[in-house]
Amino acid sequence: MTTVTGSSDDLTDADALAALYRDLHRHPELAFAEHRTAGLVADRLAALGFEVHTGVGGTGVVGMLSRGAGPTVLLRADMDGLPVTEETGLAYASTGAVMHACGHDVHVTCLLGAAAELAAGTDWAGTLVTVFQPAEEVGAGAQAMVDDGLYDRVPTPEVVLGQHVVPMPAGVLGLHPGTAFAASDGLQVTLHGRGAHASRPEQAVDPVVMAAATVLRLQTIVARELAATDQAVLTVGALHAGTVGNVIADRATLQLSVRTFDDRVREQVLAAIERIVHAEVAAAGAPQPPEIVTTSSFPVVVNDATASDRTGAALRSLPTLVVDPGSVTGSEDVGILATAAGAPCVYWLLGGADPEAFSGLTDLDAIQQRVNELPGNHSPRFAPVIEPTLSRGVEALVAAATTWLGSRA
Repeated sequence: MTTVTGSSDDLTDADALAALYRDLHRHPELAFAEHRTAGLVADRLAALGFEVHTGVGGTGVVGMLSRGAGPTVLLRADMDGLPVTEETGLAYASTGAVMHACGHDVHVTCLLGAAAELAAGTDWAGTLVTVFQPAEEVGAGAQAMVDDGLYDRVPTPEVVLGQHVVPMPAGVLGLHPGTAFAASDGLQVTLHGRGAHASRPEQAVDPVVMAAATVLRLQTIVARELAATDQAVLTVGALHAGTVGNVIADRATLQLSVRTFDDRVREQVLAAIERIVHAEVAAAGAPQPPEIVTTSSFPVVVNDATASDRTGAALRSLPTLVVDPGSVTGSEDVGILATAAGAPCVYWLLGGADPEAFSGLTDLDAIQQRVNELPGNHSPRFAPVIEPTLSRGVEALVAAATTWLGSRA
């Protein structure tokens, strides 16, 4: 256990919580570099009376609060930002080339608020574990915490709970039993050519042409190789080659993102990528084979059906709308915490978009269309409204936790 001097901020107060959120949003940090955020979290957990463990899995922070015999419940939030330059125009916007473009600042704030509410309560029994995880964006933080002995430090939980902010109307919750979030594989493909002067292409093996052909051919995997009943997304998010127009480069690098919901489909897509890349390199007469490296990997997130029923009943007791959003193609590594514990996972969506954006809309298709039009997660313009997002996020975590914790009565 690490001794931490606690802050006196009252995180059950909405204004204090909003101030904390603005501070977190203004100071994002990249994966495994969340030192300021981790210190802030540890400080406030200690003030609430939690036993605090720092440096778990690198920069992870774990808080534990016990109230006698009873179940152990784990609440999780992720802490890292993204290498995105913010374009929201907010008064509390980050000013560097890092941004909380996925809303992890909302997650941290809501979990600290829920920790404060539960610490102030006296009607529950058991053990509350709060996990503030690093490096979700690179798919490595949850595994790093498990590998660093997370469950040697705290009791194994009976359930793993958490939430993710999205551009649904603020305060609305979304819970889907079963496969809720897609598996994700990040790949870096390096194509080796032969450089030359732009005026003498016959002396070169042009990696730009090779990359262009590869990008186009990769699009046929989902369009022409998968059955219509299978689901997958394959995106080439980055292509880098060369420095100036009058030089043919000697290599090109592609960054790929693959999303799937089924292990069979995942293996089929990855094998097709391997086949196509090698075939295009051979067709171009490249001087050496390509390099294909896995840069990140997330398993699917499966919400346990029974646990989702129990948690969903608690969420529906709140004065808000709870919807089933279906499976989403976004990815998360929270399921690793549940799998390592042998516990069910329940992970839901938290609406964070300005309700005014949905004014006058009553048709579900129209509402979904508006969601699609708004800046989403990973956009430089993603900007959840502070309220009612934070209040609802705190209420949801408290309601979900207390339905699993024991009762003093």
